Amino acid sequence: MAVKTEMDLALEALEKIAQHEKECGERWGEATAELKQLRELASSHAARWERLAWLVVGVVFAGASSVIFAHLG
Repeated sequence: MAVKTEMDLALEALEKIAQHEKECGERWGEATAELKQLRELASSHAARWERLAWLVVGVVFAGASSVIFAHLG
């Protein structure tokens, strides 16, 4: 059984830390890219729902206007 010195243990720990940092960096990059895609998707869905909301508001306004004008005229 080989006895490890303090220097060997420290170097081994540094290698493990470097490997961990590398893996975390890769995961962070993947998460950032996925969040950007989700933001773009949410923006496109929001634009669609906003158009639908304006359509509904326009139809309600037109309907209310036609009812008002039908009763006045």
